[in-house]
Amino acid sequence: MPAYRITIEYDGRNLVGWQRQKNGPSVQQHIEEAIFDFCGEDVRIQGAGRTDAGVHALGQVANFSLSTPRKTHVVMNAVNQHLKPARVAILDCEEVDTEFNARFSARKRHYLYRIINRAAPLTVDAGLAWLVKRELDSEAMHSAAEVLVGRHDFTSFRAAACQANSPIRTLDKLDVSRYGNEILIRATALSFLHNQVRSMVGSLSLVGTGQWDTDDLRAALAAKDRQRAGPNAPPYGLYLTAVDYDE
Repeated sequence: MPAYRITIEYDGRNLVGWQRQKNGPSVQQHIEEAIFDFCGEDVRIQGAGRTDAGVHALGQVANFSLSTPRKTHVVMNAVNQHLKPARVAILDCEEVDTEFNARFSARKRHYLYRIINRAAPLTVDAGLAWLVKRELDSEAMHSAAEVLVGRHDFTSFRAAACQANSPIRTLDKLDVSRYGNEILIRATALSFLHNQVRSMVGSLSLVGTGQWDTDDLRAALAAKDRQRAGPNAPPYGLYLTAVDYDE
């Protein structure tokens, strides 16, 4: 039974997230239905990350198996054809060992959060970035972000409904950089807790406006209490950009 790994790009607007749900269309549903329309096989795909409603992806990864071998370019092109008009696209398809699992074989996950820091409303970036009108000090945000890098108990930065067995995570990178009016926050780890990136960004935004300083962020982390951290940043500024695997 041939197994395939696909790399996926999607616009999270108007989607309930990655996972199938009863309250609206998901990325998983769109792709599974496109595969069925292409070859008549009812498959369930495994994704590398369960992005929430409104969250986007530039490099989500998933795997699935088919009963009949098909060339990878045929699979990619046919699934893309049947995905229309959903704003979901297969960027790459390759055949992999049946033991490959997009979720459990992953070694690193990379996320990007986009903030547009200006007074004017968003037009082309509406729904694709978080508009913050108050002036943000990106250098202060970057300096404070170093507090969160490393292995910590991230209870203060996880959703109440998070199903992870442990709040302990190792954050490999949390960088803040500014390009004109755009602030980019990049986070890398083996895995993240539910809402962890959005919670960290929301807390860093308080540092950026001067409401918090580095010690406040450190205290929030040490408190191990969700009520001590900042608010969640909106989902539509978040992108799953890439997932790393062993060669």
